[in-house]
Amino acid sequence: MLSVALLSPPYVTLHYAAPSWLPVFAWQPGMRVAVPLGKAGGLRVGVVLDADAPAAPEGVEVKEALWPLERMPLLTPDYLEMVRQLAVRHLASPGDVLGSLLPAGLRTSRVRLRLFGEGKPRTLQLKDVGRMGEAERRVLGEAWTGGQLEMLDAAFDADASEVCVVTKDPPWPVRPSAKRQIELLEYLWEKGAVPRSVVTGAFGASCAAVLGTLAERGLVAVGPPQAVCACAPEDDDAGAGGESGPACVAELADGNGHGGGYVLTPAQRGAADEFAAALDAPHPETRLLYGITGSGKTAVYLELAAHTLRQGRSVMLLAPEVALACKLHRAARTVCGGQDIFLFHGYQSPGERERTFRAIAARTEPCLVVGTRSALFLPVPALGTIVLDEEHDASFKQDEGMVYQAKEVAHFRMQQVRGLLVLGSATPDVKTFHAARSGHIPVARLSDRVGGGTLPDVELVDIKGLSTAESLLAPQSLQALREVVERGEQAVILLNRRGYAPLMYCLDCGAVARCPQCEIGLTYHKGRERLVCHYCGHSVPYPAPCEACRGLHFLPMGEGTEKLEESLAHLLPPGSRVLRLDRDSTRRPGRMEAILDSFARGEAQVLVGTQMLSKGHHFPEVTLAIVADGDLGLNLPDYRAAERTFQLLVQASGRAGRGEKPGRVFIQTRDPAHYCWQFVRAADYEGFFDEEIRRRERRRYPPFVKLALVRASFPADWDKGMAYVEQLTALARERGRAHGVMVLGHTPSPLALLRGRKRFQWALKGPEWPGIRAVFHEMRAAAPRGGQLRLGLDIDPVNML
Repeated sequence: MLSVALLSPPYVTLHYAAPSWLPVFAWQPGMRVAVPLGKAGGLRVGVVLDADAPAAPEGVEVKEALWPLERMPLLTPDYLEMVRQLAVRHLASPGDVLGSLLPAGLRTSRVRLRLFGEGKPRTLQLKDVGRMGEAERRVLGEAWTGGQLEMLDAAFDADASEVCVVTKDPPWPVRPSAKRQIELLEYLWEKGAVPRSVVTGAFGASCAAVLGTLAERGLVAVGPPQAVCACAPEDDDAGAGGESGPACVAELADGNGHGGGYVLTPAQRGAADEFAAALDAPHPETRLLYGITGSGKTAVYLELAAHTLRQGRSVMLLAPEVALACKLHRAARTVCGGQDIFLFHGYQSPGERERTFRAIAARTEPCLVVGTRSALFLPVPALGTIVLDEEHDASFKQDEGMVYQAKEVAHFRMQQVRGLLVLGSATPDVKTFHAARSGHIPVARLSDRVGGGTLPDVELVDIKGLSTAESLLAPQSLQALREVVERGEQAVILLNRRGYAPLMYCLDCGAVARCPQCEIGLTYHKGRERLVCHYCGHSVPYPAPCEACRGLHFLPMGEGTEKLEESLAHLLPPGSRVLRLDRDSTRRPGRMEAILDSFARGEAQVLVGTQMLSKGHHFPEVTLAIVADGDLGLNLPDYRAAERTFQLLVQASGRAGRGEKPGRVFIQTRDPAHYCWQFVRAADYEGFFDEEIRRRERRRYPPFVKLALVRASFPADWDKGMAYVEQLTALARERGRAHGVMVLGHTPSPLALLRGRKRFQWALKGPEWPGIRAVFHEMRAAAPRGGQLRLGLDIDPVNML
């Protein structure tokens, strides 16, 4: 009997009989299989969890599984155990977890069978096999056993299909009346590289002519994924050798290393030796690499990676963002060029991610994997070390779909294989550092910058009375910026707010343009000539009449990165060049690395960007960092607000003074008396930690309690929604008392309306997770069926919105 977890709704685990037309060894745990579901006999893909499940009770008829989708298991027993543990932790089914983890192509039943025999090979669809009689299936089974039948899966078709991608940044030279062209460009701009079949499904067959017109004009590329999605070399999914760009390995000191040209400092060597000894220990280990910005943590990671590979074990180097993952990948290719190195992240095409997943699943030899958090779920063989660089970063938490914390998954995987987990940061997560202070995690420290550089001087700039009519930058910030540019040096400016203007104010009636689905102000994007909701993606052309009075007179309020980039062109000396790094400027394949490399080569004097420029980038010629609005995020309704602000600003400050020249940092704030600033100015992480941990202990926040959020949402026009929320509140409080869990709420979520749904939340605090899960389980059991009211559990949330 086979226990099979379905990879699509309803995501249940069902029992199937192993059919007689294939041998027993054709069905193994970890294999994907095609199975019938429902009276109509539709086919679904599932993963075999157990090939020796208990027999069905007498009188119960069990359907037979139809066909295995590979000859050898795709997933190992350890991988399946990780899936089971994730399912238990998040009160989900194994199928739901697997459906979230596996690449899209591995979840489809669009598999064909090619039968070789006399004459031309014969191709069959799986549904054809489902309609065959047992005798015909036995013939196929014998051919499969004898190697005369091969499977052509979805990846085979994907490689031959076409994808569509925008090739130029907005504004696009398209007439306002060409609405279909604009709609298609906006769709591809938001979605990235999209298979042509998906575009046709969204816009209809008539879009072929529109695509042709846009392709002729050079605005859209249509073709094979490898051609139209070609980025810089760092997007190769495997690569030995290759040259590294100037922005990627510059922080590795010159010298004689493992083919990459670097020598470790005594502090780096001590950390690397300590980690090597921990890896060689007979039990799992976790270590914290606590090093100031510019102290050369990357070199320690690479030394550890080389040692792990020499021991015959695989390595994962994970970064919170794609730009950092690409940088690590290129540095790894420089140092470990003789090894098989894979890159895996969410900006790659679905086909590329699937090929990488399959290639790694088929390996028996160790390898090096570099990527973002999703790479953590690759079936890497003989895994020995996982490194999480910038471990404090909120991007390591997955907030949508299957919610998970990458640090917890990495810890579990290392416990399974008795491996080494290394957490690296200049500003560790408060909970991580509390564990280190408590003696649970040994710490290796890097207290000096590589090459003898010093941390920059940090100055606070009070902007309470500043008028932003002309510039977001205060006079002293602007003067310092001009001086840096005139000296031929470089500067970075952090503004964690993209777009041109965050609000559009109607001068006729005083209304603010808002999203009809979220009641949140629409952000003006001048390049796209649209007003966009940054939460649900709703957008409207601009100019457009005011929804309240139909007036056409709007005033842009506030300033985003797009407007700051534009205004600096008029405020800096002639000939100065400004680059922008944010989500909008990096949508096209290869743009992110092109911007970073251009700035690293000195082709621009100023780089403006959101928080993505604050992490890990090494620009030796940058001598000035300006934080345009240091208060953003400081007063959010989130117990981590001060911690995140401190981390962001210390990381941003660390971009300055990394070369031979000293650096300066200007932080503009309207609240210079806030306790956070004294620690930011001194880059005093431990002082900040001491203050923050006292506040959390007094207010009973993690790490002193376990905290989870239960989120509820329902359609805004559903009149029964509030009654159910109130009933769940009464139930939660009653069951909370029984399980020793404090229930706070319900309260409207900070984003009370999102995508047309009203949102509420409960905070659950308790000494242990089982009690919290029990309360949520009973809430979910009491919720009405039908999907109108949605409930979700976020364990240890990093986003309270």
